[in-house]
Amino acid sequence: MRIVSISVATISPLFGIDHPDYKTVNSGIKKLPVSTLEDAEPIKVTKVGLEGDEQADFSVHGGLEKAIYAYPSEHYAFWNELLQRETKRATPISFGFVGENLSVEGFSESAVWVGDIWQIGEVELQVTKLREPCFKFNARMAYKGSSKAMIQSGKSGWYLQVNQGGWIKAGDCITVIPGRRETSIQMQNAFLLRKDQQNELPL
Repeated sequence: MRIVSISVATISPLFGIDHPDYKTVNSGIKKLPVSTLEDAEPIKVTKVGLEGDEQADFSVHGGLEKAIYAYPSEHYAFWNELLQRETKRATPISFGFVGENLSVEGFSESAVWVGDIWQIGEVELQVTKLREPCFKFNARMAYKGSSKAMIQSGKSGWYLQVNQGGWIKAGDCITVIPGRRETSIQMQNAFLLRKDQQNELPL
């Protein structure tokens, strides 16, 4: 289990939003890799996230409990197949595109539990909750069914809080220290899916 890419973004306009109140909106979703397996640049981790990363809406991403967003690198095959089929996208998307800070290898929502500790060298992170997609995700993916696809597939990724800052880089191994293991990210996804099926979830 390791980090394969680290991505950050500054706030920038997001266009083409399928939302009645906006033509454009500011967002920090357009993450780009700053540390990769080919160029493993160390990145500083602080209590509020990665140095150089910005968030426009702290109710969605940011703050102490959602300082860092992690996403399984293995899920990118799903999104590339979906986008090619539904939008005829010719160029595959790559790490950082879904808005994650950490693209990680060897994890799945069924095996990640709220309260688990991730030890990465001197850095200590803690799993807090799943990512709930919104209209900005649809805009980023240029496909209005993206949020629903994330909910239905359960490929949400999860947020982490920073218990101890320091420096991390692509290629770093992640040691998991289990928490109480009462609620997995998969379980949270299942609850979100039930709400969506009952038409209680505003997308």
